[in-house]
Amino acid sequence: MSLNPAALRRGTLALLLAGSPIPAIAETSVTLEELSVEGEAQPANGRVSPGAFGVAAPPGSAPVVIEHPVGEVVTGIGRANTIADRPATSIGSVLVNSPGVTVRQGNGGRDVVISIRGNNARSTGVIKNTIVLEDGFVLTQPDGASRFDLTDPRAYSRIDVFRGPQSPLFGNYATGGAIAFRTRTGREIDGYEIGTDAGSFGYLSHSFTVGGVSGPVEISLFASDVRANGYQDHSAYDTQTINLLASYTPTPDNRFTLKVINNTLDTNLAARSSLAQYRINPYQRGCAAAARAAPGCTTFALFRNGAFGATVPVTADEGGFGRNDRRTVVAARWEHDLDAFTTWRTQVGFDERNFNQPFYVNAFLGSFPSWNVISDLTRRGDLFGLPAVGYVALAYNTIDNHTATYNRAPYGGPRLGALIGDQAAVQSNFGGRARLQLALSDRWTGVLGLSAESTAITGRNLAFGYSASGTTRTIAAADRSFLNVAPELAVVYRPDEAWAFRGRVATGYATPAASNLFVTAAGLPGNNTQLQTQENLGFDLGADWSPVEALRLSVTGFYEFFRNELVSQSPGAGLQTYTFNAPASEHRGIEVGADWAFAPGWRGTLAYGFDDQIYTRYTEQLSAGSLTRRFDRAGNQIPGVPAYQLLARIGYDVPAGPFAGLGAFVETVVQGDFYLDNANLLKAPGYAVVNANLHYATELSGVYAKRLSFYFEVRNLFDTIYVASAQNLSNSISGTTGIQNNAAVLASTTGSVFAGAPRNIVGGMRLSF
Repeated sequence: MSLNPAALRRGTLALLLAGSPIPAIAETSVTLEELSVEGEAQPANGRVSPGAFGVAAPPGSAPVVIEHPVGEVVTGIGRANTIADRPATSIGSVLVNSPGVTVRQGNGGRDVVISIRGNNARSTGVIKNTIVLEDGFVLTQPDGASRFDLTDPRAYSRIDVFRGPQSPLFGNYATGGAIAFRTRTGREIDGYEIGTDAGSFGYLSHSFTVGGVSGPVEISLFASDVRANGYQDHSAYDTQTINLLASYTPTPDNRFTLKVINNTLDTNLAARSSLAQYRINPYQRGCAAAARAAPGCTTFALFRNGAFGATVPVTADEGGFGRNDRRTVVAARWEHDLDAFTTWRTQVGFDERNFNQPFYVNAFLGSFPSWNVISDLTRRGDLFGLPAVGYVALAYNTIDNHTATYNRAPYGGPRLGALIGDQAAVQSNFGGRARLQLALSDRWTGVLGLSAESTAITGRNLAFGYSASGTTRTIAAADRSFLNVAPELAVVYRPDEAWAFRGRVATGYATPAASNLFVTAAGLPGNNTQLQTQENLGFDLGADWSPVEALRLSVTGFYEFFRNELVSQSPGAGLQTYTFNAPASEHRGIEVGADWAFAPGWRGTLAYGFDDQIYTRYTEQLSAGSLTRRFDRAGNQIPGVPAYQLLARIGYDVPAGPFAGLGAFVETVVQGDFYLDNANLLKAPGYAVVNANLHYATELSGVYAKRLSFYFEVRNLFDTIYVASAQNLSNSISGTTGIQNNAAVLASTTGSVFAGAPRNIVGGMRLSF
C-alpha cells in the first residue's frame, strides 16, 4: 500500500515510539521461548519437521524475533535425511523438504532457483521476492537478487523457511518469504571433519570443516571443492567455497561476530532447448558442432562479424557458453546487552557479485558491490502487565551496478562481439521496522509489526545498434523513487499442548531493480523505466497438531492479493528476460507438513504445497510488423507456477543392537505441470522422481577419530526424463493476419528448457576427529 510522505512520517514516528524499549519489571524475566508459537511444531532430534527450529543458534546470530518468530509460518529443516546422511549436491534437494517450496535447475553448476509459494517460479537465474540470510547477515543484495552458487549444504546445521509476505520483518523484496541459513557452530563441530563424495557424470566433492571454542573465541570454518562433467553436453563445472563464522565474547554483555564467504564458479552452460527439441534430445547430446549436430540440438544465431548482418548457427560447445563468477561477503556484528532485558545489535556487511557470463547470443560482464547496515534493539519485559518482546530496527543498504552487454562472436571460444549495452546504476534502500509480540494470556499471543522504507534508483543505459551505415546510440535514464509501508498482524491460540491455531495478515513489497528498468519487451537493452512496485496482501490461517512427540502435523491455507505483480518472460532464444507489471492477480493455496515416527526406527515425512495463481486484471499488447493486438488475460493461470509440489519420504534406522547406525529411506519428489505463456497455450509437463538412500554411521572409540559415516544414493531410480527448468515464453501474433500464434510456435521457441538429471549414483564418507 502507498501513503503520502507526511502521513508516513507521522505514523512511523508513532510506531517507533510505541515499539521502543518496553519498561521491564525486575521480578519478571520473560524469555522469548515462553512467548514463541511458530507456524509449525518443533522438530525432534534435529530431524526435519513441518517447521520451527532445531539447535540453538550461536550467540548474536539474529534478533530473537527472527530466531523464534511468533505467528509466522516457518519450516525448520535439520540435517537428518537432508544433509548429514546423504550427498547433498545442491541446496535444492534440501529445501524441497519445506511445504510451499519449488526448485528449478539454474544456470550451470549447483545453481538452483528457489521459489516460495510460487513467487519466484518465473525466474531461471537469480532468486527474487525472497530475502536470504546467513547467521543473521543479509545475503540478498539491495537490488533484490540472491544466488545459491555460493551455498554448499554441508556447511549448515539448520535452514528456516519463512512463508508468506515478510516485508514487515525483512523489508524490500520479501513478498514471497525469507530463507535463513545457520552454519554449524564451533561448539557443534568440536574438532574437524573431512568428507569426500563421488558419483555419476564425473561428480567429485571434497570438504573440510573445523570448529571449536577456546575461552571467549568460537570459530567454525568450512571449505569445499566441487567439480563434475555434467549430464548434458557442455555442462562441466568447478566451484570452490570458503565459509567462516567466528565470534568473540570479551565480556558477558558484549559479543562480536565475523562472517566471511567466498565462492568462485567456473562452469560451462548447456543450451536451453525448446519444448519440441527437449522431446527429441532432452540432454542435448551429440551437439558439439552445428554442422553435424544430432536431431533436436539447440543452436543460436550469432552475427558472423559480431555486430550485424549475416548470422551463423553455433552450439553451446562452439559458442563457449559459460559463467565465470565470484561472490565475496565480509560482514561483522557487535551485540551489546544494555541491561538484563535489552540487547542492541549493529552489523555492517560488504557483498560483491562479480560476473563474466558469455552465453547464448549475449555476454554480460559486470561487478555489483554493495553495503548493508542494520542497527536494531530488542527489549523483553512487560507491557500493560503482559509479557512482551519489542523490536525496532533501522536499515540502510546500497548497491552500485555496472554491466556491459556484448553481442557474441562465433567460434574460437567465448569471444565477444560488439558492445550493445552499457548500464550503470545506484540503488539505495533506507527504512525502519518495528514489531511487538505480546502474550495476551497463557493461551493467546498477538503480534503487531510495521516497516516503512524508501528506495531510490538512479542510472542510465546506453544501447548501441550497428549496421552497414554506422553505429547508433540510444540513452535511457532512470531517476525513480519509491515509498512503501508494510503492516502485519498475527494471533496464535494454543488451547492445550497438542494444538495451536494461528491467523496472520501481512503485506509485502518489491520495487523493480535497476536491471529490470533497462530491458525492453524485445529482450534488448533499452527503456523499461515505467515499472511500478509490486505489492501483496496475504491472509494465512493454519493449525498445528502434535499429540505426542512422535507425530507432528501442520496445515496452512493462504490467500494473497497482488497489485502490479512483476512478471518476467523470455522474448526469444538467447535474449534478455523482460519484466512487466500485471495490474492485479491472486495467489491461493494449501500447505501441509507432517513428520511421524510411527514405529521404532521408522519415520515418514511429508511436505506438500498446492498453489493456484491467476491474473485478475491484465491486458497484454502484442505487436508484429505494423499490426498491434490486445488480449485480455484475466482468469488465466500465471505461467511458470506448478499447481502442486510434493515430497514424501519413508525411512528406517536401526535403533539398537549390532546394526545400530544403519539406515535407509526412499523418497519421491513430485511436481505438477505448468503453463509457459500468458495465453495458457503451452504447458511444461510435470514429473515424479524416486530416490533411494542407504547410510551408516558409527561412533569410534579407542582411536583418534570420533565418528565415521558412509552413504550411498541412487537418484531418479526409474530414470525418468523430466523438465527440471523451463523459462516462460512470450506469446506472439502473425505479422500478416494479427492472429495470435498457436502452441506449436511456442513449442519450437528455443532458450527455455533444461532436462533434469537421468539416473545417477552418488556415494561418500565423512570422518570426524
